[in-house]
Amino acid sequence: MNFKKIKTVIFESRRLLGIGGFLLIWEISPRLGWVDQSFIPPFSEVITTLISLILSGELEKHILISLQRSVLGFGLGLLIAIPLGLIIGWFKGFEFYMDPLLQTFRQTSTIALLPVFMFLFGIGEISKVAIVFWGVQWAILLNTISGVKSVDPLLIKSARSMGASPLTMFIKVILPSAFPTIFTGIRLSATTSILILIAAEMLGASKGLGFLLFDAEVKYQIPKMFAVIITMSILGLIVNYSLQAIEKRVTHWKEELTTNGG
Repeated sequence: MNFKKIKTVIFESRRLLGIGGFLLIWEISPRLGWVDQSFIPPFSEVITTLISLILSGELEKHILISLQRSVLGFGLGLLIAIPLGLIIGWFKGFEFYMDPLLQTFRQTSTIALLPVFMFLFGIGEISKVAIVFWGVQWAILLNTISGVKSVDPLLIKSARSMGASPLTMFIKVILPSAFPTIFTGIRLSATTSILILIAAEMLGASKGLGFLLFDAEVKYQIPKMFAVIITMSILGLIVNYSLQAIEKRVTHWKEELTTNGG
C-alpha cells in the first residue's frame, strides 16, 4: 500500500515539471536580460511582494471582498439557472420558444453589459453581484437543459410504468442522470464568476482583487500587479479542484448506489 502511495506521489510530482520549468524561465529571463525587468520582474521578486501583501493583511481584505461578491452572484445563478434549465429541458414546447432568446443572450458579451448594470443598479455592490449572476448562469442553464434532454428515455418509461409521480421522476431519474452534465456547467461557471468579477472591479470599484490589480497597474507597481495575477490564478485552481473533488465524491456515491441496487 505504501509503495502504491509513493508511486502516486512521484507521478503527481512529475506533472508539476512543466510549471517548474516555466517558473525557472520566468526567474532567469529578466536577470539575463532576455526581457526588460521593468515590465517582467523575476519570479522571486513577485513572490516577495506577494508575501508582503499577505503579511500586511491587504491581500486578505481584497480577497474576501471579491469572494463575497463572487459567491453571491454564483449562488444566485445556481438558484435560478438549474430550476429553469430543468423546466426548459423537460418541456420541449417551452424550449422551442425560449431557445432563440437564450442563445442571443448567451452570445452577448457580459463585460459589454457592465455599463448597463451600472446604470440600472449604480456602482455599488448590487451591480457587481448582478453582472456575475448574468455571466455565470448561461453555462449552468444550457448544461442543465442538455443534461435533462440526454436522459435515457428507457429510464423515463420505466419510471412511468411503475407509477412514479412527476416529482419522484425528477428526484429519482432526471436529476441523477443529468447530474454530470449539470456539474460540468457549475464548474465552468464557478471559475468564470471570478474572472467576470475581476473585470467588473477593474472598471468600477474601490475594493477587491480587480481594483487591487488596476491600482497596481496605474501606479506602475509591476511586482504587485503580478502578485495579484498569481493570487487570481491560485484562487481559480482552488475553486476548480475543489469542485472536481466534490464531483468525484458524489459520482462515486452514485455508482456505489447503482451497483448495490443491482
